[in-house]
Amino acid sequence: MDTNMRKFTVRRWFSVYLRKKSRSKSSNLCRLEDDGILKEIDISQHTKEGFEKADPSQFELLKVLGQGSYGKVFLVRKIRGTDRGQLYAMKVLRKATLKVRDRVRSKMERDILAEVNHPFIVKLHYAFQTEGKLYLILDFLRGGDLFTRLSKESFSFVHLQVMFTEEDVKFYLAELALALDHLHSLGIIYRDLKPENILLDEEGHIKITDFGLSKEATDHDKRAYSFCGTIEYMAPEVVNRRGHTQSADWWSFGVLMFEMLTGSLPFQGKDRKETMVLILKAKLGMPQFLSPEVQSLIRALFKRNPANRLGAGPDGVEEIKRHNFFGNIDWNKLYRREIKPPFKPAVGRPEDTFHFDPEFTSRTPTDSPGIPPSDNTHQLFRGFSFVATNLDQDQSIAEIQQNSTVNPIVQQLHGTNIHFTDGYEVKEEVGLGAYSVCKRCIHKITSVEYAVKIIDRVKKDPSEEIEILLRYGQHPNIITLKDVYDDGRYVYLVMELMRGGELLDRILYQKCFSEREASVLLCTITKTVEYLHSQGVVHRDLKPSNLLYVDETGDPESIRICDFGFAKQLRAENGLLMTPCYTANFVAPEVLKKQGYDAACDIWSLGILLYTMLAGFTPFANGPDDTPEEILARIGSGKYALTGGNWDTVSDDAKDIVTKMLHVDPHQRLTAPQVLRHQWIVNQEQLSQCQLIRQDVQLVKGAMAATYLALNRSPLAPKLEPVQCSSLAQRRGMKRLTSTCL
Repeated sequence: MDTNMRKFTVRRWFSVYLRKKSRSKSSNLCRLEDDGILKEIDISQHTKEGFEKADPSQFELLKVLGQGSYGKVFLVRKIRGTDRGQLYAMKVLRKATLKVRDRVRSKMERDILAEVNHPFIVKLHYAFQTEGKLYLILDFLRGGDLFTRLSKESFSFVHLQVMFTEEDVKFYLAELALALDHLHSLGIIYRDLKPENILLDEEGHIKITDFGLSKEATDHDKRAYSFCGTIEYMAPEVVNRRGHTQSADWWSFGVLMFEMLTGSLPFQGKDRKETMVLILKAKLGMPQFLSPEVQSLIRALFKRNPANRLGAGPDGVEEIKRHNFFGNIDWNKLYRREIKPPFKPAVGRPEDTFHFDPEFTSRTPTDSPGIPPSDNTHQLFRGFSFVATNLDQDQSIAEIQQNSTVNPIVQQLHGTNIHFTDGYEVKEEVGLGAYSVCKRCIHKITSVEYAVKIIDRVKKDPSEEIEILLRYGQHPNIITLKDVYDDGRYVYLVMELMRGGELLDRILYQKCFSEREASVLLCTITKTVEYLHSQGVVHRDLKPSNLLYVDETGDPESIRICDFGFAKQLRAENGLLMTPCYTANFVAPEVLKKQGYDAACDIWSLGILLYTMLAGFTPFANGPDDTPEEILARIGSGKYALTGGNWDTVSDDAKDIVTKMLHVDPHQRLTAPQVLRHQWIVNQEQLSQCQLIRQDVQLVKGAMAATYLALNRSPLAPKLEPVQCSSLAQRRGMKRLTSTCL
């Protein structure tokens, strides 16, 4: 560490110049003047022992994540060092375009990030500079930002403005409150709280970022005086420039809460001046659809006298945590990230940028050489370089290398100049559906075989299927999505190739198939269905042809549930994704009823499969020539044979579970958890291993196909409209609100 004791003074109207050694006990300090107040920040070099200093050559540029007036944010991969293969977000700032004040802000951001270590605040791993640029290497948060979720995840209903459920908001605000409290405990005022600065990780937890406007309070009253932040989120005391404390963040906290719940800002005029007047003087219009607890908290946060604002008292954040709105939050579990987020971003492999703005991700990532600024600028950023003291290795390098065998060329449906045939060679057809065709394909570079599902966008919107596969395809018994391409007319879903064929084929051609084997198979499939249902997902097309083996071993664990073309995710009245734990008060009864019906249909389909495995023939169709009317009439009667043939030898428990899975009333049908708790599943080791007799293979398959052809009369799914149709995007004119600092 450099022990020369120097201080730099930066004045907004002067250039940077050196001062002589001061009386301060600390070395390597940068002394800054802001609004007449002198302060000192540490600019000493931080390097972890055993780690080399980073430089731009150690990072491979993958994609552009964002771009501003004086820099870009890239998705990068470390290509050298002990953390080789790790993915990061690299923030690059051009020194020449930074005003003196911006340079101070960049240095401040680096210092705050280096000091902060919190589960809900983005982590700084490296900081370094070249002659013309500054580099911050940060966590890559794969879920994108909250603004993108506000825009992308909502249906555009003209009559509906609600953006999040109150339970959604409670979760996000609770994590946010802990993050703000941590910053406040370090004497930092965040000052730029807005959806764009709140990122989501792959599990759906938040992390706040962008500390360029953050500030350590500087006078004896712990006040700052800059006119700083994003106008619509500014507290009154920031607007009138009479000095503000950490209490200003709690006003912004209230603005964010209001926006998330209503889809609009509490104070917004036709221009900046009118917005400022509204913040200072306007009466808050409180929507009456908000619960009393929500209204109470919003009013407590929107106190124009900061001393009276909730969170400004001696107990700080504890005042907010004690509010009735957060009454059911376990704050210790929340801090440990043990509470499940209400929304899991649809992410696949590490490089996936599905939730980032395509305006940026579609650009070619280039880091052009920076124009060297004035000679003394480099002095301002002495000590800017930094290596994290605890590199966060959440994802092993081996895993990244394994997942990166084939570079994902397109991970989102936003158009591209890259075509599917540029990377893959198309082979023979392996499956055909109403809206798609499935073919075998070979990756041209690696020669690895895959299956590609080619969907006609005119006939079918694949958005829901893609989101489900990205979100849940990591489950061992759900088919894995590898790549997505879109040429405007067709969408190409590249998936693992199912070499083992269909489940029913293997069962019917197997020399010896027993009741015990049927129990093991049903258990594996039902566990996967239970997982989907627990996430608010219903498949709605669980016919045997959509249950495939990934290899030819016949191992039940190699079964994959495929073809999610008819699958649905549970959504609230505002179109946002929901998980069952949040449904009781926030989803319309008819939606819950429909979702419950769809889940019961999944169980009914498994009952059809189980009946066929045990009996050797289907319950409601005698062959491929049965008409849909005949089949539907038998299904409606709920009558099927449970005597004769194999039924004289299988267990009573087998007959019982079949009867309960095929119950004509969906409300009385078993649920997935109940199936797994049934004695026929629990005691499968005691079941018979005697061979079951079956009908002719083609006759059984034809009857099964006829059954599902008769049932395939589901209504079309509601169409998810483009991002620009959402109320938030329309209100903002598809623009992110910009921050101001004067």
